[in-house]
Amino acid sequence: MSIDGRDLVFFDGSCGLCHHAVIYCVKRDMDGSRFLYAPLYGETFQAQVDESARARLPDSVVVLTASGELLVESDATAHLLARLGGRDRILGGLLRAIPRFIRDLGYRFVARVRRSIFKKPEEICPLLPPELRTRFLP
Repeated sequence: MSIDGRDLVFFDGSCGLCHHAVIYCVKRDMDGSRFLYAPLYGETFQAQVDESARARLPDSVVVLTASGELLVESDATAHLLARLGGRDRILGGLLRAIPRFIRDLGYRFVARVRRSIFKKPEEICPLLPPELRTRFLP
């Protein structure tokens, strides 16, 4: 489940959009109290998400909440925004106000074209300042 009450955010490190989403969250979760990050299909993902659930997941951002709920697609995005607070919380609430099937259609469209719009990060595991390294798991 979670570690220290923080949600686990699993992301595709070779996707530019996912990379930017993680940077966005890290910058807004200044004290690191809300999220920990790990690569999708990495060691932490394998240990925290059971095999049957892993087989059904898309290759995009996946959130394992502190309460054990596994969120994908627009639910994961709305959850991340809501947990960040401030104006992001409002955006998350607005996103949740849209029926899920419509939000997920939009999410899937962006997921389909993301690699052509957002270039692959030059470094999948960029060098992190020491104070941020503890937020990233294998």
